[in-house]
Amino acid sequence: MAAFIIADVTVTDPEQMAKYREWSTRAMQEHGAEVQVRGGAVEVLEGDWHPTRLVVLKFADHAAARAFYDSETYRHARTLRENAGVMRMLIVNGV
Repeated sequence: MAAFIIADVTVTDPEQMAKYREWSTRAMQEHGAEVQVRGGAVEVLEGDWHPTRLVVLKFADHAAARAFYDSETYRHARTLRENAGVMRMLIVNGV
């Protein structure tokens, strides 16, 4: 069963976030992530949720998504992201 990482990102330091994106892209490539959404216009239909930047990545399964998140490359990306914004992220199993 496919798994998706969904991230809601609020960028506060665009220059630092660009460094994060460089390394997170490397990690995505290393772990076979399929980018479904990376930015783009958001229209809230219901609820009190106001994301500014959404990212949706598709992986072969939950283990692959977790391997991406726990990888050395992505751990480095996360250190670069410190103080560059607010990240809300989850893994969800899908079809």
